Amino acid sequence: MDQVKKRSDDFKNKIIYQIYPLSFCDSNNDGYGDIQGIISKLDYLKDLGVQIIWLSPIYKSPMFDNGYDISDYYSINPIFGTMEDFDCLINEAKKRDIRIVMDLVINHTSDQHYFFQDALKDKNSKYRDYYYFRNAGKRKYPNNWNSAFTGPAWEKVPNEDGMFYLHLYTKQQPDLNFHNEEVIKEVENVMKFYLDKGVYGFRCDVINQIYKTSLKNGKFRILNRGGEHYINQEGTHKVLRRFYDDLLSKYDTFLVGETSNLTTDEANKYIRNHELDTMFEFEHAMCDGVKWFPIIKKKFKMKNLLKPIYLWQNKVDWVSVYLENHDQRRSVTRFGDTKKYHKESAKALAVLLFLLKGSTYVYQGQEIGMTDYTDNTMEEMDDCATKYALQTAKKLFFFIPKRKLFKILNSMYNRDHARSPMQWDCSVNAGFNQGAKPWLKVNKNYMNGITVEQEKDDPNSILKFYKKLVSLKTNSEIIKKGDIKVIFLSNKYTEFERCLDDKKICVLINLTKKKVKYPIANINKEKILISSVETYDDKYLLPYQAIVYEV
Repeated sequence: MDQVKKRSDDFKNKIIYQIYPLSFCDSNNDGYGDIQGIISKLDYLKDLGVQIIWLSPIYKSPMFDNGYDISDYYSINPIFGTMEDFDCLINEAKKRDIRIVMDLVINHTSDQHYFFQDALKDKNSKYRDYYYFRNAGKRKYPNNWNSAFTGPAWEKVPNEDGMFYLHLYTKQQPDLNFHNEEVIKEVENVMKFYLDKGVYGFRCDVINQIYKTSLKNGKFRILNRGGEHYINQEGTHKVLRRFYDDLLSKYDTFLVGETSNLTTDEANKYIRNHELDTMFEFEHAMCDGVKWFPIIKKKFKMKNLLKPIYLWQNKVDWVSVYLENHDQRRSVTRFGDTKKYHKESAKALAVLLFLLKGSTYVYQGQEIGMTDYTDNTMEEMDDCATKYALQTAKKLFFFIPKRKLFKILNSMYNRDHARSPMQWDCSVNAGFNQGAKPWLKVNKNYMNGITVEQEKDDPNSILKFYKKLVSLKTNSEIIKKGDIKVIFLSNKYTEFERCLDDKKICVLINLTKKKVKYPIANINKEKILISSVETYDDKYLLPYQAIVYEV
């Protein structure tokens, strides 16, 4: 291996805040969040302690998958604003010592991208080889792979007998062919364009699936059939290392990868070979789903959440710590209690988020305890993945009424839950805009106090608690750089230590509705740094109590 210039690790101890632009703030009252809306909230983010903003896609797109289907990488979607607005965002964020990370979606483009449109129109177009076009011959499809959003991973090409194109996601998202040198150069040009504008780095969508080693049939499985030919392939490592050698080594930047079906050894390979700086693992995100069909919910158990988290904490060089995002349901709804212990459970989960080793990611609204919204209907559903899942479920379980199937899927999987508009205040539409119908319904519980405005001056609010945790992490070398040692884990509570040299911080977390027997009397109360519950019981950890103290 050649000697390489080591990337800056400045990102490691920054607080990273994910913005889903559609739902953050609508400045022009058209129902969609936009870049100017984000700019208007930069002071709020600065006050919260945010140092990096990760933006979900804002590129030009037909929005079939809410921007993850890009039709022009060099243009801003008009619903979000203009390139001038984006330049302004970078500059205004820089004034507040906040850096911008963009979503880099390169496994696929939109079917409306001119590459693909030209490939469809002309069989001899050079862009044919930018994608995977294959003839099925005598078979129904070129191979037996299935889409991540259910159904076959192949779509018939209009007016061409037996010809199909590959899409690991929706048919509106054809996969790019990274065997083609020109595709690699196109991606490098896109990255350079935004890095030269001052963008700090990229969150790389489904990045460990970009290289298809072969198009052979896959072993039978319900999900990711064919995955042995495209997940974590050697070709992916080579492409990512190529990005580093050609371009990224010349910038102060970082890449975080969305990487499903990844072992800890594979994760370290990406990091140590300068391909990714860190990644999102998915094992803990599947903790309350049925293994063979994870969109079906099972009972949450604390051990199922923390066991994979602890494994990655101890086995991987550096991890991205998150509990929710635009693809996952709200963590306080999944792992807490939004009825009796809303504040306490949101705070306990926040302690877990901030006290673990790694880069801390907060998803918009998480800092005020936003929850899944429960009054959505099948007719109002926006999420394309849930629509596809509902279609497949109806075929498999045809004897179950469609509305019943929607209710089952909605309780576990519907990505709309985490995408409802940000709740700023108690005015119309929770202050998301000035009254125009939002693209997705606002959660009605903003009237019950779950807003930034109502929490900012409440000393016991979730928002104030997040600010305390940001301050604690920012100012503690032990939390930023220390090792982690797991002392105890059960379905009742967990205990772990953060250690640096001869200094230790101990963390106790109860993620249940019941008291848990623990000798709290042995803890020196003067050494407690933070607690999710204001009172103490000498013999018990109280429901959803998390305590952080110096040893």
